[in-house]
Amino acid sequence: MSRVQLALNVGNLEESIAYYTKMFGVGPAKIREGYANFAIDEPPLKLVLIKGHGEAGTLNHVGVEVEDAGQVAAKIASATREGLPIEIQESTTCCFAVQDKVWVSGGELAWEWYTVLADAPQDTSLHSMPIMLGVPASDNCCGPQGC
Repeated sequence: MSRVQLALNVGNLEESIAYYTKMFGVGPAKIREGYANFAIDEPPLKLVLIKGHGEAGTLNHVGVEVEDAGQVAAKIASATREGLPIEIQESTTCCFAVQDKVWVSGGELAWEWYTVLADAPQDTSLHSMPIMLGVPASDNCCGPQGC
């Protein structure tokens, strides 16, 4: 199943986890220091909470989580056909997971299309990242300015 991803900046991770657990009726799929994500079936949503990276209550970045690397490749092909700027990142560690992804830019926000290949217990990418809302840069898992 594919699902839209919304990554939000939060001020208090514990309070945010409690709130979104009540709102969607499901607890987090993953919790790490300064980070939590929810894999919500209805509505299909990957909700990511990131503490300390941008003003609390603001959008960090958007994306689409897909089932496998073949779907990421299909997005790369379709974006290329449409002439959209892309940045491909293979086997990158981001948000406590090893991922294949492509960033598609050209609109107001870059969109991340990704699949999770494996869990990653550590993630140094979140330690010094400000808000991500522009065009991807190759040295950052979460696009131009990080998660």
